[in-house]
Parts: sequence; structure tokens; C-alpha cells
Amino acid sequence: MTELQALLFDVDGTLAETEEVHREAFNAAFAAAGLDWHWDQATYGDLLGVTGGRERIRFFLEKYRPAFSPPADLDAWIADLHKAKTRIYTERVAGGGVPLRPGVRRLLEEARAAGLRLAIATTTTPDNVIALLKASLAPDAEDWFELIAAGGIVPSKKPAPDIYHYTLEAMQLSPQACLALEDSHNGLISALAADIPTLITVSHYTRGQDFSGAALVVDQLGEPGQPFRLLAGEAGEADCVDVALLRRLHRACRSAAPGRAEAP
Repeated sequence: MTELQALLFDVDGTLAETEEVHREAFNAAFAAAGLDWHWDQATYGDLLGVTGGRERIRFFLEKYRPAFSPPADLDAWIADLHKAKTRIYTERVAGGGVPLRPGVRRLLEEARAAGLRLAIATTTTPDNVIALLKASLAPDAEDWFELIAAGGIVPSKKPAPDIYHYTLEAMQLSPQACLALEDSHNGLISALAADIPTLITVSHYTRGQDFSGAALVVDQLGEPGQPFRLLAGEAGEADCVDVALLRRLHRACRSAAPGRAEAP
């Protein structure tokens, strides 16, 4: 049986609770563009069902502003609006006001010490990822990850499995050697479609989503003295997600699927 070799991390909601900063950055970009749009938490929660910022803006127009008169080149206009939002977001994150979620730093450090390979697999833009890593993890945090697969480098974003297929191919890994960490239903579906077992850390905007098929669902990764709350799955005596627990989960998932042929 293939042993666990790599951890593949989502970013928004998984490494940090970034979605409120994203929402505020969207609203600031709208105001700067002279638009009277305002995404409150309920609206943004609905829009999060669509992955990708540009795609989210387009969906908003279709659902919430059907009477909006679009510019001649709608794609370019949306792209410019999204660039403005990204600039606002990265400036705010660079200020260091977005902490990592409990247990994230600890687990990353443990995984590095254990020799596990690390990668990012996300639909957010590379600039957003780098800004968060440098401000909230470490100045050299980009180098902690063998690969940062982010943004529009694949044809379809999550819940399509494209970003995970890209990551596996780039790292020359089989899905049987990996475990994904996600926070959303779309992320879970994406990873499972690539045959990668997945641990879910539920975030602010994903509470109540369907996480059927996840290897484990917890409210956070946990810290000593700040244990996770188990929401689904079997964690034994563990109260923090550490490398030992991830190895056990990985073995259990692989053993539960004996009919799957493992890639060479």
C-alpha cells in the first residue's frame, strides 16, 4: 500500500479565515469603480457557491443585477474590476491582520520535519496566496511549498478536479500518495473527483455544507490546550490534527478502497 507522501492544501478558509477580507475588498473595489453594489454576508455566502472571483462577479450580475447594462467588453471589464479587488485584498493581508487558523503553522512545521511534500491547490489568485503566506506564516513561506497551483492555470475551477490533476502531474504523484485539506463542499468534491482522500476543517462560511465522503471533518486543526471538535469521522484519541493522525486517516482511506488500482 502506498504511504502518505504529500499534503495538498486549499487556502481560503483552510489556512486562514480570509473570506471576510475578500468580501470587504470586493465592496471597496465596487465603491472605487462608482458601483452601488454591496455584498453583505448573506449575499456573499450565496456567491461562494461559485469559485473564482471573476466568475463570482459574473454570477452576481446574472442573479442579482439582471437589468445591469454591461460594457461592450464585459470580460475585460470584469477582469479589471477583479484586479482592483485583488490589489485591495493583498494590501490588507500584507498588513498582517489575517492570522492563520489554529493548528495550521504547527501542522506545516510537523509535516516539513517529517519529510512530507507540501503543495497549495487553490482557485484564488497567486498574488493572494503569496501575500497571505508571507504576512501570516513566514517571509520565506513560499519556499515551504514544492508547488503553488493557484488561479486560472487550469480550464475549470473547483468543484472540477482540474487543479488537483494539475498538481499531481506537476509533482509526479499518484492520488494514492496524497491527502488534501479543504474547508468547503466544492473543495471536497474537487479532491474526491481526483481520488484524493480529504480532511475538512469547517470555516465560517462553510458550516452546514455537505461533507459526505470526507475522511474527517473537524472545526479546526487544533492546538495543545485548544483541541478540535470532531464533527464527522473517527479520530481515535487524537485531539489535534498531526502527522500521525493524517497517516492513520490515509491508511484507513486506502484500505477502505481495496478495488482501486494504484498508479505506478
